Amino acid sequence: MQPEFFFDRGLGKTVARELRALDWTIHQITDHFPRDAQDVPDEEWTEYGLTRGWVPLCKDSRIRGRDVEREPVERYDAVLFYLDNQQLLIKDMVTRIHQSQRHIHRAIERGGPALYAIGANGIRKTWP
Repeated sequence: MQPEFFFDRGLGKTVARELRALDWTIHQITDHFPRDAQDVPDEEWTEYGLTRGWVPLCKDSRIRGRDVEREPVERYDAVLFYLDNQQLLIKDMVTRIHQSQRHIHRAIERGGPALYAIGANGIRKTWP
């Protein structure tokens, strides 16, 4: 069974659409919270997704240094992925995520709690 991912709003709708075209199952935060999820704290959206079995994916690497935002990942023994570069073009975000798919799936199978950065050369565990 393929994992389902929960995208933070920073990844945008185009990244989600293009990954869906590559057979990824993506849920977008903006489809689940009012006002385009503008006021939803990280710990709230990650917990929302984790309670549904979805793997959180975002652009904000600062989450690894914030205890309150990591707490749902710890509580659910989950994994969370983030892009290690917030300045990527959409096509580069899609490429980077998709090329790391096999490694992402393996990390999900290993379980957590863990945070992983998705970089140009694959993924790397950044917490704990």
